Amino acid sequence: MKIIFNKSINEIDKEQWDAIVPKNEYPFLKYEFLKLLELTGSTGISSGWVPMHLTLEHKNKLIAGMPLYLKNNSQGEFVFDHSWANAFYHHGIDYYPKLVSSIPYTPATGPRVIVSEDYNKRDVLPIIIDGIKSISESNNISSWHILFPELNEIDHYQENDLSIRKNAQFVWFNEDYKSFDDFLESFRARHRKNVKKERKKLSSQNLVINHFSGSDLNNDLMNSFYDFYLSTNLKRSGHEGYLSKEFFLMAPESIAENIVLIMASEKNSNEVVGGSLFFKDKENLYGRYWGCNEEFDCLHFECCYYQGIDFCIKNNLKRFDPGVQGEHKIKRGFKPIETYSAHWIADEKFKTAIEDFVIREESQIKRYVKEAKKYLPFKSI
Repeated sequence: MKIIFNKSINEIDKEQWDAIVPKNEYPFLKYEFLKLLELTGSTGISSGWVPMHLTLEHKNKLIAGMPLYLKNNSQGEFVFDHSWANAFYHHGIDYYPKLVSSIPYTPATGPRVIVSEDYNKRDVLPIIIDGIKSISESNNISSWHILFPELNEIDHYQENDLSIRKNAQFVWFNEDYKSFDDFLESFRARHRKNVKKERKKLSSQNLVINHFSGSDLNNDLMNSFYDFYLSTNLKRSGHEGYLSKEFFLMAPESIAENIVLIMASEKNSNEVVGGSLFFKDKENLYGRYWGCNEEFDCLHFECCYYQGIDFCIKNNLKRFDPGVQGEHKIKRGFKPIETYSAHWIADEKFKTAIEDFVIREESQIKRYVKEAKKYLPFKSI
């Protein structure tokens, strides 16, 4: 078997990559999505996410793959390791460059190792890990971080002596709801009344919502949404956001079937005033970006949460991941869950220190998730 580190997704045969990506699952591992990030400058040297995608071949046939990036910073990862970087620095050791197996700017749980049907992850992971260690040692790379892998991969990483870190996120689950009102029936009266009150504010402000996907998407819509995205990022952080305008304009050409765009407009003028961008697969909805050009009461909740829940119910999607952080999601029906990351540290002393850190942190995360569940709006069973 041969490991190859590819400096671009273009170095990998598309047909062979597509053959090992789970069909209709997790859109962020699609060849088209990873290529879109490169084409639009969202990944590459200037972005700090330098592609080094790993492929494993046997007799010139692709049998496994993994998204992999060389990084000189920790931006756009959503698993925060700045304290680790500072500890390395204070001991005179370089933390960067490091390797990251993740989807850039996308804190959405999913597969990180994709494998041909003729093989299994348990068998190929030791080979992949040996390859990662080898290239790290020869290039002074400090560490390797697998961010937001799905739960069924965690045991494999533990078996291969990687440190497992936990965090918390808020996710909505479809309990076979027939409608949004049916979903609200599972709430206690006070919380149900609050959500209904928030949703009524849309019409009281003369706003209407429209959904766009597939062939409905066009440059005018994506231009408008990019303006919202840009405006909101500038307000929040003072920078323009991680994704380029070209990303939004080119996305409908390559991954339209995975996009759901929700736009709010004024009834009288039809002028769009805000919106949210989601990705979907056959079972999941992923809330990714939001923006507006004018503040409207509860528009964020409507576009980012309630419309997403409504969409899942109407389309029989099982799960809605609205993105990281935001405790306000809890009382709107998003359940606290644990998320995972796996870490290999080359330096043995720091490896031991980080293992101790994640063990102590895990107990805090467990307490937090347990406590957060007390604030869920659902009726007692």
